[in-house]
Amino acid sequence: MPALAPPTSTAFDVDALRACFPILTREVHGKPLVYLDNAASAQKPDAVIDAVSEYYRQHHANVHRGLHVLAEEATALYEGARSAFARFINAGTPQECVFVRGATEAINLVAGSMTRPGHALSLRPGDRVLLTGMEHHSNIVPWQLACEATGAEIVVAGVLDDGSLDADAFQAHLDAGGVKIASFVWVSNALGTVNPAKALTAAAQAAGAAVLVDACQAAPHLKMDVADLGCDFLAVSGHKMFGPTGIGVLYGRAERLAAMPPYQGGGEMIQRVSFEKSTYADPPHRFEAGTPNMAGAAGLGAAVRFMEDELVSDPLVWEAAQAHEHALLERATRRLEAIEGLRILGTAPGKAAVVSFLVDGVHPYDLGPVLDRAGVAIRTGHHCTEPLMARFGVPATARASFAFYNTLDEADAFADALERGLRFFR
Repeated sequence: MPALAPPTSTAFDVDALRACFPILTREVHGKPLVYLDNAASAQKPDAVIDAVSEYYRQHHANVHRGLHVLAEEATALYEGARSAFARFINAGTPQECVFVRGATEAINLVAGSMTRPGHALSLRPGDRVLLTGMEHHSNIVPWQLACEATGAEIVVAGVLDDGSLDADAFQAHLDAGGVKIASFVWVSNALGTVNPAKALTAAAQAAGAAVLVDACQAAPHLKMDVADLGCDFLAVSGHKMFGPTGIGVLYGRAERLAAMPPYQGGGEMIQRVSFEKSTYADPPHRFEAGTPNMAGAAGLGAAVRFMEDELVSDPLVWEAAQAHEHALLERATRRLEAIEGLRILGTAPGKAAVVSFLVDGVHPYDLGPVLDRAGVAIRTGHHCTEPLMARFGVPATARASFAFYNTLDEADAFADALERGLRFFR
């Protein structure tokens, strides 16, 4: 068995980081919790928990509308979170960041707006929507609905045997013409594959297509810079990047958002309403109908500041944190490769810290409860990527997904528990 990865740089203090996450100290079935389901939802630091609690304890009121102190404070927190996120992804202005419930709503917003006629991105019969074979259902179903409504069609660039994107097929679809928008995942939630998002964006735009990047899994692992990436849209869920559930952001280039009709109607998103006609607010508020998730925004702002303060702002810490995460991936991969009858699905050269695997003679659904009894939380299932599972001819996989706060000891605890469990099955 190859030598295991050495300890990571002292510039990154995983124990200090773990101390910020209260749930990581709990036990499950009398065992220390080893939380390896981060691709589904990451845990929350005290800063985020406190921000949500403080909002409700001290500042709750509806935003933008009231001329009283609480309303002004709530508005400042809400818009401050928008500004913080815009800074975090290097958006041109905060107005390019639309608050949504999560990446699912962000993609539905773009796809739904494209079913409305009369603007540059309106889908028409003969238009094509380019996806990849590793998309989450949230980046498939909204486009199916949009195509059903407009007569457009979906085309798909496949996945190679190692879990990499078939870049030649992606380019071939662009060369065939008619692609109105390319919408693709940056980091696969099921395989961990990191797609060359910047290169794919440039290729699609050179062919005249708009680009939407699903950055849900990229947000906790990679530095997001939309100015460098060059995409037209980018979708993020807060709960993947240590923030609350029920809040996310759609980034859209200012000119794209300005040209798009609203996705939903209601309060907040209007300039003027009569029974004859309504006029709409400028972006981003045009796309934020109704009372928004103010507490979620406060928590998301706290998550952004946490990531900046603890990880991103110091280049040495950021580099060391990424090295630590890569060491986690290597440790888990090498331990699992040594297990007889185990196959890792997704071995692309560029991967985030996600290990998706199958074991001969054992259904993935049976592995989850066995590991849970050892205190190890993983995910089993198709991971909302049924077409990808079909591509590899499997119904499901077991998936361990790591975050910066996981440790090499936890990677070993996971592998040890898996080995014990397999002895039981065999």
